[in-house]
Amino acid sequence: MPQLPAPAYPAEVRARLETDAKEIIARYPGSRSALLPLLHLVQAEEGFVSRTGMAFCAELLELTTAEVTAVATFYSMYRRGPGGEYQVGVCTNTLCAVMGGDAIFDALKEHLGVGNNETTEDGKVTLEHIECNAACDFAPVVMVNWEFFDNQTPQSAKRLVDDLRDGLSVEPTRGAPLCTYKETARILAGFPDERPGAVEATGGAGPASLIGLRLAKGENPRRRVVRPRDAEPRDAGARDAGARDTGPRDAEPQPGSEHLSSHDAPQRTSASDPAHPAGPGHPADPDHTTGPAAEEGE
Repeated sequence: MPQLPAPAYPAEVRARLETDAKEIIARYPGSRSALLPLLHLVQAEEGFVSRTGMAFCAELLELTTAEVTAVATFYSMYRRGPGGEYQVGVCTNTLCAVMGGDAIFDALKEHLGVGNNETTEDGKVTLEHIECNAACDFAPVVMVNWEFFDNQTPQSAKRLVDDLRDGLSVEPTRGAPLCTYKETARILAGFPDERPGAVEATGGAGPASLIGLRLAKGENPRRRVVRPRDAEPRDAGARDAGARDTGPRDAEPQPGSEHLSSHDAPQRTSASDPAHPAGPGHPADPDHTTGPAAEEGE
């Protein structure tokens, strides 16, 4: 059975969208390059990319509806059906997952009574699990309409969605002020965000990600000795000599130290697992006597 033509926008909506669409198209040397922002534009109108929106994009860009549909269904930031006012995404990629992202996602599913890509009955929140959003320094991360909420826990995430549903003011950890999903889509279409505080808002990477940048600039970040859990502080030079270090844990290694990490040299004991220390002649330590005798200087 042939598919019926997509319904048209009302005349006043069509006129407004055409004005915005022509502004977008004029930015590009080839009109078809404007397809991605045009899809955000029609998503800003309805909250998702409808058949009407795709037909509108195809007409203005002189593309087939099949070409537009292929793009709209490829990218996850385009919705294919109605959703909530706030898209709450929980990162469940590797680092966020092991830091608690999976627990947050499970807690929100139970708390909201929805599954992945489902919307609460009040139409406020759509929950989804998302892939890495380049914020691993702040794991686990929750995003609301693509704004960051860092270092979350199941409890803080539940408070967050409750505040969203209650209409309370919610401030992202960093970046621009929070706005609705439709407002976000219009910004992604390339129109200026003129809300107070949006222009001045800044994000940024965390300390771990910035170490490489500091090294590239010739800076010398403060070095830190990594030690096994429950081990008493030692500097890098004293470790090889078996001596105790009475200085602070963050003290600078002594000049001439060869090892800046506990992973750079074999350990005499399995200090990271005190319940199962390596014994004499253990395969992990064939050349050393381990245990209390070794700690006392053999």
